[in-house]
Amino acid sequence: MSSEFDTLKTWVDEARRIVFFGGAGVSTESGIPDFRSVDGLYNQKYKYPPEEIISAHFFRENPEEFFAFYKAKMLPLGFEPNVTHKVLARWEQEGKLSAVVTQNIDGLHQKAGSKRVYELHGSVLRNHCMRCGKAWSAEFVKQSKGVPRCDCGGIVKPDVVLYEESLDSDVMYRAAKAISQADLLIVGGTSLTVYPAAGMIGYYRGSRLVLINRDRTPYDGEANLVLHDSLGNVFSRL
Repeated sequence: MSSEFDTLKTWVDEARRIVFFGGAGVSTESGIPDFRSVDGLYNQKYKYPPEEIISAHFFRENPEEFFAFYKAKMLPLGFEPNVTHKVLARWEQEGKLSAVVTQNIDGLHQKAGSKRVYELHGSVLRNHCMRCGKAWSAEFVKQSKGVPRCDCGGIVKPDVVLYEESLDSDVMYRAAKAISQADLLIVGGTSLTVYPAAGMIGYYRGSRLVLINRDRTPYDGEANLVLHDSLGNVFSRL
């Protein structure tokens, strides 16, 4: 592992347009649970399968059940950025990192200081009334009784991408452009099994694709460098 890390360190030192593509593993070290691990949300028992609860049709048909699950399991407030978030923010401030592309919805990259963050699946920090469009805070949604409602009576919907909903085309375009222009693409904390997000790394045109993940991914064979380790261990040394 030391030789792989030394290579990564050299590539980071030489890079001028780093893009980081991250998944749930970035935030688990801040205490936020993921979905697909042994202890993840998808492997816990609920009245309905989690994949169904966080679908667009379930939101429309069973808003009470949706928000009960969402507020209890998917609204991570009070968590702090970890070393990975902080190092990435520092790289951006130093002019080395062009963008963060994230599948996470917790806003911790921005909390750490990152400015150019492309949130493929939206953010729990943004919420809007489906009737009048008024913006509401995550705290309002969290503290609401039952289904959160606007002053006008409309349902306040989190700006997160549910199953059956399309990803924001503008965010996708800007993320793909940043990845295509990167001289170093670091992919970390993701199983690379969720599409279309996972397919984004196909836009990379360079020869320094790095995968950092505890477990193997479908893209390990296509990477130029693979580290099977936690992001915290790797980034604490960077």
